[in-house]
Amino acid sequence: QVQLVESGGGLVQPGGSLRLSCAASGFTFTSYAMVWYRQAPGKERELVAVISSGGRETSYEDSVKGRFTISRDNARNTAYLQMNNLRPEDTGIYYCCAKRPSTGSTYWGQGTQVTVSS
Repeated sequence: QVQLVESGGGLVQPGGSLRLSCAASGFTFTSYAMVWYRQAPGKERELVAVISSGGRETSYEDSVKGRFTISRDNARNTAYLQMNNLRPEDTGIYYCCAKRPSTGSTYWGQGTQVTVSS
């Protein structure tokens, strides 16, 4: 059974930090790129950050560059999103996603809420 379980969300003040985790099971984690998306209230889901299957390549949405860091631990089948200097506009539900471009296989987590507010 495939599972992606996000954790680490919560309420934080502007300028604060959170670290999201995405624990994967039921598939070959090392064959999949990992992607973090977010969806703000009333807005469409947007891509935040991507990391390649081996962890050597990353990319970020412009507004989070220099503040967020995506990483993965293939030994633990877990992906992370370190979020620093958080802003109110970072508020939303954060989803992790596993993608295997060669086959089109895609798995989604259930999401974790991040709220940035004073």
